[in-house]
Amino acid sequence: MSPTMSGALLGLTAALGTWVTVVAVLRIRRTQLSLRVLPYVRDLPQVGLAQAPRPRASTPASAAAGLFGPALTSAAGVVERVLGGAPSVQRRLERADLQRSVPEFRIEQVVWGVVGFTVAAAWQLLATVRGDSSLLASVLLCLVGFAGGVIARDQWLSQQATTRERQILAEFPIIAELLALAVASGEGPVAALDRVVRRSSGALSRDLARVLAQIRTGEPVATAFASLSARTGLAIVSRFAHGVSVAVDRGTPLADVLHAQAADVREAGRRQLIESAARREVFMLVPVVFLVLPVTILFAFYPGVIGLRLTTP
Repeated sequence: MSPTMSGALLGLTAALGTWVTVVAVLRIRRTQLSLRVLPYVRDLPQVGLAQAPRPRASTPASAAAGLFGPALTSAAGVVERVLGGAPSVQRRLERADLQRSVPEFRIEQVVWGVVGFTVAAAWQLLATVRGDSSLLASVLLCLVGFAGGVIARDQWLSQQATTRERQILAEFPIIAELLALAVASGEGPVAALDRVVRRSSGALSRDLARVLAQIRTGEPVATAFASLSARTGLAIVSRFAHGVSVAVDRGTPLADVLHAQAADVREAGRRQLIESAARREVFMLVPVVFLVLPVTILFAFYPGVIGLRLTTP
């Protein structure tokens, strides 16, 4: 690329950045409606214990969100039409306990894609200044950067869901034992659940706190635990929720059910650990076969080869 084209590209980039900055500053300086109206309605009586709304100060982040919001929403719609799979995304969002909708997640994917596009564009700009880049390669690399950012956010969501499920599996035996002890001591299922939730923290504890909140708002215990079973992605938690709902409906001894399920989870974890150890044992043979064994053979036979060479007439 010629110096004229490089200068024109840099000038266009600087002009675009200046324009965005000016628009953001003008948006920040605009007086909010709450600041203009609140001085005239502050003396009105408040209903109940609700606090008077506090005016929020505008920030550059909120100004940028207001400025680029429609464009991000349109781009998120395009990503949704291209990728699809909204039910799968919603399922993984629930498994990861992320309080956001599918369109909001698509907007995050677009933001990650824009970051990847920006990194690729900056790299190609430096390559263009050095004079070792072509236009087609630059465009392809920028598109690959955008697609890579979108896919990376999707993979990170799957990783978040998997990590949270591992935390739930690690917490489940302890929570189940605590519930069993509370029920065996004479407390009801709801009181035992309240006691365990107040004295524990973690992914499963947050799910049980949500179940407790649903019960306190009037939902039956079986319905609240059925929603937990539908929300989770783990079979053991689904069996736990089903067992608790059946025990509450039919009067089955709940402590025995919880003890049995905790033992099942511990046995499943022990079996998974043994399987993981068996796989790691195979991987441990790779350095032994390809590194230690050749070196041993070399140390064993090399002195003999040298001796034969020295004694050969």
